[in-house]
Amino acid sequence: MTAIEPLPRRASLPRTLLRLCLAAALLPLAGCNTILLNAPGDVAAQQGDLIVVSTVLMLLIIVPVIALTLYFAWRYRAANTQATYKPDWDHSTQLELLIWAAPLLIIIALGAITWMSTHTLDPYRPLDRIAKNRPVPAHVKPLVVEVVALDWKWLFLYPEQNIATVNELAAPVDRPIQFKITASTVMNSFYIPALAGQIYAMPGMETQLHAVMNKPGNYEGFSANYSGAGFSHMRFRFHGLDQAGFDAWVAKNRASGATLERAGYLELEKPSEKEPVRRYGAVAPGLYKAILNRCVDSQKMCMDEMMAIDAGGGLGLNTNALAPRRKGDLRGGPVVTSAMCLTEPSAGSTLGLATLAP
Repeated sequence: MTAIEPLPRRASLPRTLLRLCLAAALLPLAGCNTILLNAPGDVAAQQGDLIVVSTVLMLLIIVPVIALTLYFAWRYRAANTQATYKPDWDHSTQLELLIWAAPLLIIIALGAITWMSTHTLDPYRPLDRIAKNRPVPAHVKPLVVEVVALDWKWLFLYPEQNIATVNELAAPVDRPIQFKITASTVMNSFYIPALAGQIYAMPGMETQLHAVMNKPGNYEGFSANYSGAGFSHMRFRFHGLDQAGFDAWVAKNRASGATLERAGYLELEKPSEKEPVRRYGAVAPGLYKAILNRCVDSQKMCMDEMMAIDAGGGLGLNTNALAPRRKGDLRGGPVVTSAMCLTEPSAGSTLGLATLAP
């Protein structure tokens, strides 16, 4: 007679539900990218450390408060007749000192860390190190990259190499990079998580960012500030290369034979989406300065020239360049009187002045 084998035991329903809940809770973590906390660039790595330290300091208060809240709710529940009952109790100096001293110490620590990191990681401050315990060599100059945010693409100009690219950026590892950043129309935000924190790109203004990449690789960059319909495709690749690889990349761009002239830039500036990588082997002299000063079109006066005219009194029409504000204006201080003009007198204008379209 054959023995009947027992059926395998099924997991209980509560245990199965618990496993399903844990799996569902962990599923979103599969899409996480930890490069922000494990960045290969020294500046981004310091910023990641700052996030971790700040979070741990705050958890030193949050975790005990949550734990004690749950403990008190359970310890002094109505069904627990063994708990101490003091309906007239209202104050304890020892408890007050403990409750307020700990948060105060945390705030002092956070304030000190914030003050130091704000100065150390100032994006306008040139780097004094390329990695921990590795100062910048005395003979090394930063690689200057001029960044222009367009609709909806990125233009990168390399003045030292006299090349330009669209939607592709490269730099040698362990060499400081100085970004000069502006925009053509609306405000954007230049961000490479592996390299450094984001910084805004604004038309008519220049922001700066100093950073360094310490590991070769292919990293993502994008706009972190919504700027219209093509925003989601406003992405580019950043290549961290050794010096030989960077030289080869520069030679590849020069081999394209294309030159980015002012007329070509005005065409490139027009809104477009999903632009492929473009390479330019040469750049028209003074193009970035013209972009920054809103005068790529040679018929327009540059902003720095306008400001010089304003500061000088407006083409001699006002000998006092500084004028008091109107009565009731609480912004304080005198203002510079303005005078906008074309490079040549407009037809029919007795003063030779006309308003310049932005």
